[in-house]
Amino acid sequence: MENPISRIFLSLLIVFINSAVSTAVTYNVADLGAKPDGKTDSTKAFLSGWAEACASVKPSVIYVPAGRFLLRNAIFNGPCKNRAITFRIAGTLVAPSDYQVIGNAGNWLFFRHVNGVTISGGILDGQGTGLWDCKASGKVCASGATTLEFFNSNNIVVSGVTSLNAQIFHIVINDCNNVKVQGVRVSASGHSPNTDGIHVQKSSGVTILDSKIATGDDCVSIGPAITNLWIENVACGPGHGISIGSLSKDLEEDGVQNVTVKTVTFTGTQNGVRIKSWGRPSTGFAKNILFQHAVMVNVQNPIVIDQNYCPGEKGCPGQVSGVQISDVTYQNIHGTSATQVAVKFDCSSRYPCSKITLDDVKLSYKNHAAEASCSHAGGTAEGIVQPTSCL
Repeated sequence: MENPISRIFLSLLIVFINSAVSTAVTYNVADLGAKPDGKTDSTKAFLSGWAEACASVKPSVIYVPAGRFLLRNAIFNGPCKNRAITFRIAGTLVAPSDYQVIGNAGNWLFFRHVNGVTISGGILDGQGTGLWDCKASGKVCASGATTLEFFNSNNIVVSGVTSLNAQIFHIVINDCNNVKVQGVRVSASGHSPNTDGIHVQKSSGVTILDSKIATGDDCVSIGPAITNLWIENVACGPGHGISIGSLSKDLEEDGVQNVTVKTVTFTGTQNGVRIKSWGRPSTGFAKNILFQHAVMVNVQNPIVIDQNYCPGEKGCPGQVSGVQISDVTYQNIHGTSATQVAVKFDCSSRYPCSKITLDDVKLSYKNHAAEASCSHAGGTAEGIVQPTSCL
């Protein structure tokens, strides 16, 4: 029998939600001059809508109707007078087809110093293929623009957004607190350079849920100064996997701790779950990390710790990583490796990895047992572990 108090509470909640929606002020970018033809520069209209919403003391909605809206790089500055601004996108935002127009701006859509902003729905088309081609040719190219970045912001939601063909990173969360990314789709060529799907750094309380990422670099990359990161129900591939690092880019660097990655699938990726650091001194660390319920499908390096990362042998030859890695658990990780060595722990000779746990790991290579490789790594194996633990 239904509890009458519960029924009353639900009714009041619905009334409250409807009231909140009805009191929000809506700004339609089409009414402010934006053209849905994909050719007319609509940047000014979007910034006008933001200025109005940011100045309002009431919750505000910036509505983007169906159609393709061309935007140059746009900076959405806070703080605002209210903490409930929603970009509700029914259409597609399109970057200039000539990558050089925004290629040295750093960001295409940049939110900074904001609180309580939601990006809901829509497609963000970075049109980055021209820059990728330039890089592939070996020419001197623009550095590239991240599609969507939040900087120094709190209480952010990115929901139901699709990011296509970013010039470089698709979504960046930098120096933020309390961020939820859910139902996101990222799509770029598996050969597109530096197109990380979601990059998080210097942030706490970030959650990434129910997302599908196909790109040319890390599906999710985790930089320094991260606490309380939760990643769940993410499909990755093509791409370079989910990576903590590169760490120790700087000598003085805050660590990464309390990270959970669970219920993830990797298909044809370069890596599965990875921790990597430059092979040079650093004050950084990575601890209290859980990789749980992962499925590997033909992944080149399903489980890897690489503390001797030194691309081009520049800036680190002959040195060892100062990053201390500890309390890392790999639990219920099954599937297939595309290489003989499915588990590789290549840790720092000065600060060996400690308290590594393998629990119910079963990885094969061409229907046969794979191999594990350990260097300066210590820990335990529990349950069935294949390949045989080298810890």
